[in-house]
Amino acid sequence: MGVKKKKETQVASLTVCHQDLETLKSLADVEGKNLASLLLHCVQLTDGVSQIRYVKQIVPLLEKANKNGTCDPTIRSCLDILAGIYLSLNLKNPLKKVLASSLNGLPEFFLIEATQSFTSRLQEELNTSTDLYSYRRVIDNISSCMENFDLGRSSVNNLLENVLHFLQKSLIEISEENRKLAGNHIVQTQLMNDLLVSIRVSVMLVQKVQGFQRLHLKNSPIWQSMCALLSMFTNFLSDDGLLQTIQSTSGLAVILFIKAMFHPPEKIPDLISSVLLRSMDPASAPEWLLSCCKSLCCADVPPSALLFLCQGTLTMLDWQEGRMGPSGEALLLNTVHVLFTLSSQIKESTLEMFLSRILASWTNSAIQVLDSSSPSLKDSLNGNADVVRRLLDYVYTHWEHPLDALRHQTKIIFRNILQMHQLTVEESGSDLTADRFIFELTESLLRLEWHSKGKYTCLGCLVDFIGVDHILALAKTIPLQILEVMRDQSLVPYASDLLETMFKNHKSRLKSQAADSTWIDEWHETWVSPLLCVLCQGSLDQKSYVIDYYLPKLLNCNPESLSYMVKILQTSADAKTGSYDSRGALGALMACLRTARAHGHLQSATDAWRDLVSSARIKQGLIHQHCQVRIDTLGLLCESNRSTEIVSTEEMQWIQFFITYNLNSQSPGVRQQICSLLKKLFCRIQESSQVLYKLEQSKSKHEPGNESTRQHPSVSLQQYKNFMSSICNSLFEALFPGSSYPTRFSALTILGSIAEVFPVPEGRVQTVYQLSHDIDAGRFQTLMECLTGTFEEVKILAFDLLMKLPKTFVLFQGSVKLQGLFQAALELSTSTKPYDCVTASYLLNFLIWQNALPSSLSAYLKTQRVACGDGDKSAAVVESNTLIVIKCLLEKLEEEVSRAENSLLQAAASFPMYGRVHCITGALRKLPLNSLQLVSEWRPVVEKLLVTSYRLSAVVSPVIQSSSPEGLIPNDTDAESASRLHRILNEIQPRDTNDYFSRAKILKECGSFDLEDLSASVPNIDTSAEIKGKEGKTCDVTAQMVLVCCWRSMKEVALLLGSLCQLLPMRSVPESPDGLLTVEQVKEIGDYFKQHLLQSRHRGAFELAYTGFVKLTEILNRCPNVSLQKLPKEWLLSVLEEIKCCDPSSKLCATRRSAGIPFYIQALLASEPKKGKMDLLKITMKELISLAGPTDGSQSTVPKVHALNILRALFRDTRLGEIIIPYVADGTKAAILGFTSPVWAVRNSSTLLFSTLITRIFGVKRGKDELSKKNRMTGSEFFSRFPELYPFLLKQLETVANTVDSDMGELNRHPSMFLLLLVLGRLYPSPMDGTCSALSMAPFIPFIMRCGHSPIYRSREMAARALVPFVMMDEIPNTIQTLLAKLPDCTDQCFRQNHIHGTLLQVFHLLQAFSDSKYRMNTYFQQELADVAVCTKAKLWLAKRQNPCLVTRAVYIDILFLLTCCLDKLSKGNQPVLEHLGFWEEIRRIISGSELITGFPYTYTVPGLPQYLQSLTKLAIAAVWAVAAQAGEQNRDVPISFSQLLESSFPEVRLLTLEALLERFSTAASALGEKGLPPLLWNMGGTFLTLVLKENHPECLCKILKILHCLDPSEWLPQTEHRVHLSPKEFLIWTMDIASHERSEIQSEALRLTSKVIAHHMQKCDETRDLVAPNLQQWVQLVVSSCGDHLPTESRLAAAEVLASTAPFFLTNPQPILGLQDTLALWKCVLTLLQSEEQVIREAATGTVMTAMSQENTRRSTEFAFCQVDASSALDLALAVLCDLLQQWDQLTPGLPVLLGWLLGEGEDLMACEESAHQVEEDYPFEKTEINFWAETLIFVKYLYKHLFRLLSESSWRPLSPEMLHHLQRTASEQCHLLSQLFRVLPPTAEFLKTAELTRLRIWEERTLACLRLLALLEGKEGEDTLVLRALDSPAAANQLTLPRTETAC
Repeated sequence: MGVKKKKETQVASLTVCHQDLETLKSLADVEGKNLASLLLHCVQLTDGVSQIRYVKQIVPLLEKANKNGTCDPTIRSCLDILAGIYLSLNLKNPLKKVLASSLNGLPEFFLIEATQSFTSRLQEELNTSTDLYSYRRVIDNISSCMENFDLGRSSVNNLLENVLHFLQKSLIEISEENRKLAGNHIVQTQLMNDLLVSIRVSVMLVQKVQGFQRLHLKNSPIWQSMCALLSMFTNFLSDDGLLQTIQSTSGLAVILFIKAMFHPPEKIPDLISSVLLRSMDPASAPEWLLSCCKSLCCADVPPSALLFLCQGTLTMLDWQEGRMGPSGEALLLNTVHVLFTLSSQIKESTLEMFLSRILASWTNSAIQVLDSSSPSLKDSLNGNADVVRRLLDYVYTHWEHPLDALRHQTKIIFRNILQMHQLTVEESGSDLTADRFIFELTESLLRLEWHSKGKYTCLGCLVDFIGVDHILALAKTIPLQILEVMRDQSLVPYASDLLETMFKNHKSRLKSQAADSTWIDEWHETWVSPLLCVLCQGSLDQKSYVIDYYLPKLLNCNPESLSYMVKILQTSADAKTGSYDSRGALGALMACLRTARAHGHLQSATDAWRDLVSSARIKQGLIHQHCQVRIDTLGLLCESNRSTEIVSTEEMQWIQFFITYNLNSQSPGVRQQICSLLKKLFCRIQESSQVLYKLEQSKSKHEPGNESTRQHPSVSLQQYKNFMSSICNSLFEALFPGSSYPTRFSALTILGSIAEVFPVPEGRVQTVYQLSHDIDAGRFQTLMECLTGTFEEVKILAFDLLMKLPKTFVLFQGSVKLQGLFQAALELSTSTKPYDCVTASYLLNFLIWQNALPSSLSAYLKTQRVACGDGDKSAAVVESNTLIVIKCLLEKLEEEVSRAENSLLQAAASFPMYGRVHCITGALRKLPLNSLQLVSEWRPVVEKLLVTSYRLSAVVSPVIQSSSPEGLIPNDTDAESASRLHRILNEIQPRDTNDYFSRAKILKECGSFDLEDLSASVPNIDTSAEIKGKEGKTCDVTAQMVLVCCWRSMKEVALLLGSLCQLLPMRSVPESPDGLLTVEQVKEIGDYFKQHLLQSRHRGAFELAYTGFVKLTEILNRCPNVSLQKLPKEWLLSVLEEIKCCDPSSKLCATRRSAGIPFYIQALLASEPKKGKMDLLKITMKELISLAGPTDGSQSTVPKVHALNILRALFRDTRLGEIIIPYVADGTKAAILGFTSPVWAVRNSSTLLFSTLITRIFGVKRGKDELSKKNRMTGSEFFSRFPELYPFLLKQLETVANTVDSDMGELNRHPSMFLLLLVLGRLYPSPMDGTCSALSMAPFIPFIMRCGHSPIYRSREMAARALVPFVMMDEIPNTIQTLLAKLPDCTDQCFRQNHIHGTLLQVFHLLQAFSDSKYRMNTYFQQELADVAVCTKAKLWLAKRQNPCLVTRAVYIDILFLLTCCLDKLSKGNQPVLEHLGFWEEIRRIISGSELITGFPYTYTVPGLPQYLQSLTKLAIAAVWAVAAQAGEQNRDVPISFSQLLESSFPEVRLLTLEALLERFSTAASALGEKGLPPLLWNMGGTFLTLVLKENHPECLCKILKILHCLDPSEWLPQTEHRVHLSPKEFLIWTMDIASHERSEIQSEALRLTSKVIAHHMQKCDETRDLVAPNLQQWVQLVVSSCGDHLPTESRLAAAEVLASTAPFFLTNPQPILGLQDTLALWKCVLTLLQSEEQVIREAATGTVMTAMSQENTRRSTEFAFCQVDASSALDLALAVLCDLLQQWDQLTPGLPVLLGWLLGEGEDLMACEESAHQVEEDYPFEKTEINFWAETLIFVKYLYKHLFRLLSESSWRPLSPEMLHHLQRTASEQCHLLSQLFRVLPPTAEFLKTAELTRLRIWEERTLACLRLLALLEGKEGEDTLVLRALDSPAAANQLTLPRTETAC
């Protein structure tokens, strides 16, 4: 990437008119020393930068002339020419500023002459400028004259009257022209910009020119112009047709002009106050003001105008030091009150943004005034004043606003509030930290939930204001609290910024207070210790965010903390190595070191490795099981704060080691990080190599302290070359046949980075490496073959890399090869597999750009040689090649469309046309279409392309526009099925020539038939006809094939037409020589899109038509042609009218969510310029809201359905952003009211719209919790943003609540209640809400409570959930008690269970929220809960049999259970509160009297029984645990025993009990064993043994098996005969039988239990081993059968865990227990699981390998014993351990044939595999078979070959028997011969046409060759007589995977 050159500044040169030039020539002296000569030389230059040097010499030359004391005519003429030059220069030209700066230093002697010259020239400009579009240049000149230019300002002052008159004239004419050209966006944009500049210049004129003292002369011309300008600014201010920036600037101008014109100045504040308050007295106001500002003096001033007047007031008046006196203070307060009023009225996002800025500006002005204000103002602005309270309300309401800029303004306002309060109290001298306002503010902020983003910014301001000590005193654990918040990505930036503010403040305060360095310990304890705790123990996301955001800031603040952190982490790295879901201390260490090095806190890389971390740790990190540890370790190697730091030899070795195992990563994020980090490394190599080259050339030594001092630069450069070459070798080897998508993506991305970072050197630039040097014919072919993959990302990467290579690498042998490639591309473009046409497109583009087209195609171009003569030759060649290819494709497409018009079925089966169109679009996109040379040839091509596209669309559109496009053709072929679909086919309007639309077809497939034969046979096809291809194969044409052909054709046509509009230049008139598209053609394209978007039914078709249409509308909105510009508006109004009129003959689709209609309108609106007034959006929303609202029952509902569907699409469109927000309230009303419609279609569309609005208002759901506070809003914020919804929701809720439960007993469902409660349930009260808010949430509470009486269960539940957020946390206990008091007593005779149920649900949800709150541990919390418990006891009859309703009984029991949980936690298990209240005694009575004891008289038909059983069981279990906790080891009576619960006949009871027991047993098993269990659970193994055999409920059986697995087998296994009458051996057989035949989850648990029992027997004496020995083979088969790829994940996970737990007994035992075949079968299972596509299975299998590596006899096999490694390296390590074990067991001779069988592919028949795969591809082109996208067969072959080669080379072993060796050789040879035959039958370009078959054969070839090499080694013939395939036999020979021969184990 070399050192980038600084971009040179381009400066346009200055010029003079011919007359001035002649004048300069006549005045120039012979010596060339006078000013005229200087100017003449200057203007004759063409380089603006050189002219600047001459301009700077003007003043020094004049200073010399000044000494003579004369101003001769020459200088006078030159000054006049200079004035002309200055005014002729563009405003942004640097020469203009340089000239002004130089002339500011003009000697005083020449000032008068110069001023006269400038005045004269400016006067001339003002007089001669009459063209409207030339005004801008004059206005810019006036502006530049007043901008730091004394001469210019004097000139303007002299011409003030003329300038004002000119500005007045220009404003009038520009605004009038803008009005006339309404709708022409491009011209209007320019005119509005001119208007804005004119207003700004007018403001600047008044501010900077000193001539306004004459303004008191009322009838002077200047006064008249000022009045006219003021009148215009007032009109602009209220003109909503103008840009808001114009209105805003007009507001500034109005106030400034009033200030300049009004007399006396001391009354200005009162005047402006009366304008703002709309209280002006006409009698006291000046006549000129009433005349000019008439619209501002009335009561009806638009809110936007008032807003901008407030802005002008704050900006244009002088607020410094209270200069305006008391009236100014009054104006200040009046202004803020007006702003508060506007805040409740303004809802448009841009105006909200203005308002927030103006409020922030107001606080700045208030601070300026408070410096010297009156006591009354200070009282009005202190922290307790009403103004400050309302400001804080504004902050709290808007600090979560979706606009970032607005949130930023709230921070400024809050900070200024603190400063204002400080200024009001500083005279009293009180301590701010003790100030009541500050204290309460701090406490209220700390009380807020951490999900509120505004809390962070406000706390940060408080820390800056009062220091962090005060915060830490109130909340000591706040650092840890904030770190806990950093689990949520959306809050991370806010949390990290607050932490940074706090620890920086803390450090500065501690340093200032401490005399020595002891302060650092306290600082570390406060900020670093919590960080280390999170790094080692936090969740994955939390660690990542803390490392990325918090750690760099902490190290930048205090770099010395690194050694402290590393020291702690080093000590725990060995103990906490981490796993796939945990980084451990090693991961934390790597992250810290990486961050430190990247930010320059490590002195050098060498020091880091030597002093901080060992080489072994680095290698462990590079293959760690957790991906982020690998990334951090790689980052540590690659990243450095110095881009030229030398890469050490060790680093290069480690990088090579990393690449070996980490290319095949399934995570896109990990792949991206790997590629990014390696690119950084390559940049370092390139940059540091430039330094080394310079050192080498200067022959000097490098700076001290760098490792390069130990070696010469040339040595380092050679190491770089070798390293880069080695990396490229590894990357190309990774592109072997069958390599996975992740591997190819990573390898190609890294190769692309290398090609980019090390470009082909130009000139003298030296580069250390060039990729092209390492690419030969084989590697080039490999890259070409990457174009054939099914993933387009790989195609893109390969194509880009090929295009970066020099053209000399196109190593084709003659025209035959080119013809074959081109023919392959053409064939692929008509493939029925969609990804093949993508391959064809890239292949054709490559041939085009490399100028490698076959010579036979030259006939398509008639004038190419003539055209290539001019311009860039390579561009011309590319253009001509593109034209040739497009003509060829177009010709073939026309033929195929003609055939498709006869039979679409045949087209779908044989030549789907979308591929041709895709290739044409791809070729056009690569071409620079705005600079074509063969325009005359392109025009007919484009015309023909459009016609053909329309024809193709006409063929396929009937299918897409049918009512049921997805199932148009029957999948079966019998005539009866065909006739049943006759009605569906007749719905389509058929083309007369297309017999497909008249009957269902049964068609023969054409595999590769001849096109001529086809065209001849098509006309005669009927239902009994057969079309045969050359191979004679037949197949049915399914509906799927037809549909794919049709919708993809529509898609490609739409994208082609969109691209044509976007890329092709347009002809303004038909005769125009430039441009390819005419206006009429563009209109035709628009009509095409309109037709298909409005009539298509298939989503794939209209979604992609929308994509093309968007491209067209974007062009139309930027088009200078006015008729085209107006098309979007015409189309929009037309479709809205069609929707409204509801014509029965309309073809608009009213089903499928209105199909393409919303997309059509979306495209028209989204492309409208966002900087404009969005008139189309306003028109559309007004119409749609009107249609979607309540309608007369007699009207059709179809327009309403359309309107609701379109509104949904618009609210979902992110491009409309905040622009759509003002319509949200109306949309919500329409959705809620629409949900009450009797028509299903309206209700359905309303529901969809409502869902979209909820997302738009509350944000995208980011968690599983439906009502997470991340997706909620405070009531004040919600209703302040949507105030119209407050009365609407309240009224609707009141209506619902008043009739929800009629006394007449009628069922009133009230559908809208669901939506109302859903909205209200997402609101919550904030402690920061104002107490006297007009939008209080309190009125909603009684209505929500009454909604709980609904007869509908779901409504009662929703009402209970919705009530919770409306009740403040400290009010919950009183509310609960009130609700409980409303419940009936047992003596009451008349009550409704629905009422009781709704009330109880509200109590339950309130209690749940209260128990989860932060008040859990206060005394207040305990007391309130105790009071609630007392109230609950009074209604206990509801939990007993006295209450006949099981549903309400269950809820009441849930409340009791929740209370026991809360009070139990408070008393830590000893229940003094519960016992004191007698609560447990009551619960025991409830349980004793319940059906759990007395039995159930119910059946499952009783409503609420399952719910009641679950609630009762949970309470019973809680009671048992309570008794167990109190009793200790004493035996106390329990209300019910676990045995009774487990014997229940109801599975709900048993399941809950088993879950509770499983939790206890699993906790005890992982911790303290039986000592962790209460005595109640001791010796329960026998009970579970009894249960396991008779349990028939699957989930319960699963839980029992899990419990037995947790228990120690020695406890329960001896009891089998006594309990279940089975011996231990018989029980083992039973568990294996369960594991073989039951459902998958039971199988998994049974397998785990079986394996644990077997492991238990293995640990015992030989006698017990012999007992189970006969069953071991069955167990092995069971494990093997559980590892298949087709099995559920749970089964394979269980197998992996079993293998890990039994590895010491069966896999690595020094004395093998199993036979060799069984042992190797288990090892094969491990290897299979390590290659699973699912990561969780691979990680579990990795645990087996780590266990195997860590045994005493295997530790020395590798250097990674006891290390957590990833699956890729674990596969290599597993094979290394296995080979070592074969040596230890002395089983190499019998084991070697088995391993060679693995290498060769045992059990797989090559021929059968090929036939099966071919059959699937041919007969089921759309079927997706199960494919492992992660496993790479040849990687396994490579590792196995490597370890077998090492084993055979190094070991002394007994040779194989001749028979066995001969058998293996014969098998391999036969396979080799078969492969040779299969290769011969492939076509010449098989890599493109038969990619899958060729890949499979190459993989088999590599396996066979590897086996043959090893067999040759066994015979001692390595390299001599090995049977290999010849290059002629195998096209793949040039691209074999290189199998390493001498690599050692990992």
